[in-house]
Amino acid sequence: MLSELLTAIESSAVAEALRFWRWAYPLVNAAHILGVALLFGAILPLDLRLLGLWRSVPLYPLARVLVPVAGSGLGAALLTGPLLFSVDPFKYAGMWLFWLKLSLVALAALNVLWVHSSVAWRKATVAGGDPTAAPPLGLAGAVSALVWLLVILCGRLLAYL
Repeated sequence: MLSELLTAIESSAVAEALRFWRWAYPLVNAAHILGVALLFGAILPLDLRLLGLWRSVPLYPLARVLVPVAGSGLGAALLTGPLLFSVDPFKYAGMWLFWLKLSLVALAALNVLWVHSSVAWRKATVAGGDPTAAPPLGLAGAVSALVWLLVILCGRLLAYL
């Protein structure tokens, strides 16, 4: 069943175009890297703030700017990642590092959902919010920074293994 699915992905028109049109794969790869850069570039300062850096900066204005940027980056990475996978699905599906990367992305997504559903986040990210509400989120900030960094590391290593 998995083999049939991977064969269908590999023989799709999108995968064929990415393999044979000179600029398709490099452009999709560049879009994926841009998405990751937007995501990590926006999420890291927010995670560091949750860890206690820049305590004088209220979380609300920081989150108001950085969360949509991180979300846009995540969206771009999630759209382009499967396209990159489609070019050689058997290779990627057979790599433990690929599955580790997907697991880490899932862990990071669960962390985001937990943070955004927490009372501390809601208290700290409303206009005029309570800046003292953020410290309980420090662990989530540490997990986020570490896990997204590991996702990037796995992604880069995939290109070389």
